[in-house]
Amino acid sequence: MARGIWVDEDECISCELCINNLPMVFRFAASGKAECYDPDGAPEEEIQADAIDACPVSCIHWK
Repeated sequence: MARGIWVDEDECISCELCINNLPMVFRFAASGKAECYDPDGAPEEEIQADAIDACPVSCIHWK
């Protein structure tokens, strides 16, 4: 099982980058902000590179 992923909704700007890069991991929550719904949807290396490192406001973190 992959590590947990936390999206800080207070910092998220709803840019869709994580959702576009990894739709099998991220989606929009009812709040309109990104959320991780399946941390096992991609390898940790991809999540790190395509979501955590790519996020323009650094609001995605490992738990």
